[in-house]
Amino acid sequence: MSEQDANDKSEHTSATIYEVARRAGVGIATVSRALRGTGSVRPATRERILEAARELNFIPSRLGVSLAEGRHAANGIVFPSLTGPYFGEVLLGYEEAAAELKRSVIVVAADGLDSAQDHIRDLAGRVDGMVIYGSTAESEVVAELIAERKPTVLLSPRVLVDGPDVITAENTRSAGELAEHLLAHGHRTFTFLGGPTGGRDIDERWAALVDTLAKAGAAAPRPVPLSGYGRAEVYAAARAVLAQDPPDVLVCSHDEVALAALRVARELGLRVPDDIAVTGWDDVMAAEHSWPPLTTVRQPMRRMGEMAARALDELITGTRTGPLRQVLPTEVIIRESCAHHP
Repeated sequence: MSEQDANDKSEHTSATIYEVARRAGVGIATVSRALRGTGSVRPATRERILEAARELNFIPSRLGVSLAEGRHAANGIVFPSLTGPYFGEVLLGYEEAAAELKRSVIVVAADGLDSAQDHIRDLAGRVDGMVIYGSTAESEVVAELIAERKPTVLLSPRVLVDGPDVITAENTRSAGELAEHLLAHGHRTFTFLGGPTGGRDIDERWAALVDTLAKAGAAAPRPVPLSGYGRAEVYAAARAVLAQDPPDVLVCSHDEVALAALRVARELGLRVPDDIAVTGWDDVMAAEHSWPPLTTVRQPMRRMGEMAARALDELITGTRTGPLRQVLPTEVIIRESCAHHP
């Protein structure tokens, strides 16, 4: 190759991460951390690496960085299912943040999978970190991930465990405020449709409802657990409650349960809120546009997904090593389904 050809080549091609590491006198993982601005790199070392990269016209490739760090540049997220607006909002927030962080996402919906726990184990081996919603991964699998030091974030877990990051939403205060608002309208008989379940989120709402009614001297609420959250199960449960002796208030564990209850009430000729009040939880888009508009508790669904993506990236890149415990605030949203408001 002539000297001119070599010059032309140096002007139009990029060096490799290995060449930058040799010139700077460091390992390729250190080069990757310095160029990403993550992890622990001494300022003098970082400057030496940046100077070497400039001199060699180094343009980091995504594949090269991932190989240098021993990573896949992909995250895994596990949901029980992808049906319904709640999971869609959480996933949207997660994917938006992951795209900003330049990480791809592999999504698994565990419900209906044969050997779902084996699928989760297999996914864990193909990604840099895992986000797990609720109880989709059994405690044994979560323990394995912790033991293997796999970066792990739990979203709204049924049981709080030590080790992984935990991101969830507040339940007790908002459920108490909702109950107080309903009592202020004169409602005295309550049914809770959708729990208790043995899971932390819904059971915290149930416990707050029980406590608030007891303090007010009202009758204890009636619990009606669900056999499942499919459309048929939810509709049948709502009809069983409303077709006999409907309470003053039907407090529902989720908006989708409450929306089914509104439909059943119409079919049975019950007027909402005159004959019965109905409330939900989540504040999905349909809650505002139902008739009547649904009183509910707004959860920061998209924010939960975003925070999970960012927390997982911090664990993967080493910018944070201690566990995160984040409880996001919720907000009672008052609409016409619980009473007529001036």
